[in-house]
Amino acid sequence: MILEDNQNVIKPRNSRAARPKVVYQWTVQDVQKWFRRHCYDYYVLYGEKFLQHEIIGRALIRINENQLYRMGIINPDHSQDICREILKLRLKTYILEFRDLERNNLYD
Repeated sequence: MILEDNQNVIKPRNSRAARPKVVYQWTVQDVQKWFRRHCYDYYVLYGEKFLQHEIIGRALIRINENQLYRMGIINPDHSQDICREILKLRLKTYILEFRDLERNNLYD
C-alpha cells in the first residue's frame, strides 16, 4: 500500500528483507540457538541430546513426544513443555507460509 501525505510518497517496508531464515533451512546451530532461547531451562539438560542427534530445522518441527523420549528426554513434563514450544514454532511457520501464498496469489 502506498500512502500520499502532503505530496510525499510513503512506501511500505520490504518485510522479506527483515524476515529471519525459514525453519526448513535451519542448521543444527540454528536449532541450538532456538532451543536455548525458547526452552532455556531444558537447554541445560537436553541441548547436548539435540546436538548429538543433529536436529536441524526440518526435523525439529516434526518432533513429537515419542521421538523426544527416544532421544532420552523421558520426563513427561519436560517433553510436553518442549513439544509446546515446537508446536508454537510450527504454527508460526505455517502462518508465514500462508501469508506468502496469499501474497503470491495477489501478485499473480
